[in-house]
Amino acid sequence: MNLSLQALWAFLPILSAGILLIGIRWAASRAMPVIFAMTALIAYFVWDVSIPLIAAASIQGLFVSFDILFIIFGAILLLTTLELSGAVASIRQSFTQISPDRRVQVVIIVWLFGAFIEGASGFGTPAAMVAPLLVALGFPAMAAVMLGMMVQSTPVTFGAVGTPILVGVRGGVDSPELQQRLSEAGINMESFLHYVGMEAAILHAIVGTFIPVLMVMMMTRFFGERKSWWEGLSIFPFALFGGLAFTLPYVLTGIFLGPEFPSLMGGIVGMVGVTYAARKGFLLPKDHWDFPPSSSWPSTWFGKLVVANPEDSSVFPTMNPKKAWMPYAWVAILLVMSRLPLLPLGTWLKGLKLSWVQILGTEISASSTPLYLPGAIFLVVVVCTYFYQRMPKGSLSKAFARSGRMTLNAGFVLIFTIPMVRIYINSGLNESGMLSMPIAMAQWVAENVGGIWPLFAPTVGALGAFIAGSNTVSNLMFSQFQLGIAESLAMSGAFIVALQSVGAAAGNMIAIHNVVAASATVGFLGKEGAVLKKTLLPTLYYVLFVGLLGLMAIYVWGVADPLGL
Repeated sequence: MNLSLQALWAFLPILSAGILLIGIRWAASRAMPVIFAMTALIAYFVWDVSIPLIAAASIQGLFVSFDILFIIFGAILLLTTLELSGAVASIRQSFTQISPDRRVQVVIIVWLFGAFIEGASGFGTPAAMVAPLLVALGFPAMAAVMLGMMVQSTPVTFGAVGTPILVGVRGGVDSPELQQRLSEAGINMESFLHYVGMEAAILHAIVGTFIPVLMVMMMTRFFGERKSWWEGLSIFPFALFGGLAFTLPYVLTGIFLGPEFPSLMGGIVGMVGVTYAARKGFLLPKDHWDFPPSSSWPSTWFGKLVVANPEDSSVFPTMNPKKAWMPYAWVAILLVMSRLPLLPLGTWLKGLKLSWVQILGTEISASSTPLYLPGAIFLVVVVCTYFYQRMPKGSLSKAFARSGRMTLNAGFVLIFTIPMVRIYINSGLNESGMLSMPIAMAQWVAENVGGIWPLFAPTVGALGAFIAGSNTVSNLMFSQFQLGIAESLAMSGAFIVALQSVGAAAGNMIAIHNVVAASATVGFLGKEGAVLKKTLLPTLYYVLFVGLLGLMAIYVWGVADPLGL
């Protein structure tokens, strides 16, 4: 079968998912079982993947589904616990004291706090934490999910203490041939990864600085009473300041320290500086923006996560804001401590490993380290919160019951979505000798665009993240491919891999199972297509402008690869 037909067959499930979710507006719970079945049939009849391999890939997907559901459950449980303790009421009041303007709250909570959590944990945790917090603060559920997905862009390349670079790119390009070329150039893999991270940070800083501006503009356009872009643009100076407060320390860290800490450093510095500036009214417009009264919201804006009125003193006791915020501080501290390679905590948590090697006698294996997942940290913090905030007896069991019900709703979708992804990725293990589905699509694009490849390199990365829901996995799938294309076109290999990594970060905004995970935390399941339709806009913005920067870097600025790659 020629490459064009392979690419067409491989693209069919993605196209079908878009039509069902966005065009026909099916719920993911209805669409994804169909897409899973379609992918399995194409893998069997077109790629000649054996039934045991398809089953093994699906089981591998269930391991990943468990990891994601554990994170979702922990995030919902923490928010529900804080609601029942009265902490949410205090948190909401503290943000109102900084500024009642929802646009300011988006810059601080979604962009900066979310970026910090991404730097510490990654893997969809920011949206799982930010979305329910926004709902608790009075945001519509749809707006909370949309905004939570948008923060999964600029910080993602350096999420989980640099995992997409240190694990994704390294695992994607490491080969005897590359090691020999590095040795001949007198450098090592760490230098190569540092350069990839540095270039990625610069690209992100240029394009990502405007993401908080786009966040507030989309919020006012889609969720404002006047449906106005201008109401978001009127806070442009402050939103741009928020973008720079993150990206400046972010890019400096990427250049001078490496890929582990850009998002962490940018989030910390940005939160401190922007919160102080907001309290002083620095660059804030005279007008204040809020959503219309909730009584006028359309039904499509609501989720099933219901937070009681925080001003009702009969429901919530008065709580010191520092005491209310402390559980989130614990989460951040524990996430960072568990991800720093210099500390033993991460190694200890990884000690409990559930694995299935060579599933059903195939080459496919799966594993999970439940104690290392953010979900386990959420559980520890929930228990500590119960005692620290002196919650009434029975409140913890009530929080567990409510959170469990919401998590089960997401489970049905994910047990089809993630196995579908793993079939895609493992489709290279076939009897036909054909490339895997993602590589076939990328190869077709490469053969048909030639010298303007830098324009399309980020889109390939985004495609990988759309399929896999992970910057790391996209880099694992496509980094070697991108390096080979760069070599054939006599371009900087490390720079093209950086374009891949940046595009893969942007693709997280439209990754189906990330949307499902974020939606589950606010009870918004069944409306994923509406969210994807909105997050497609910032994704297109990202890959287009990064691609244009890539073309300019190659052909105008003449970017050279100091590593000889």
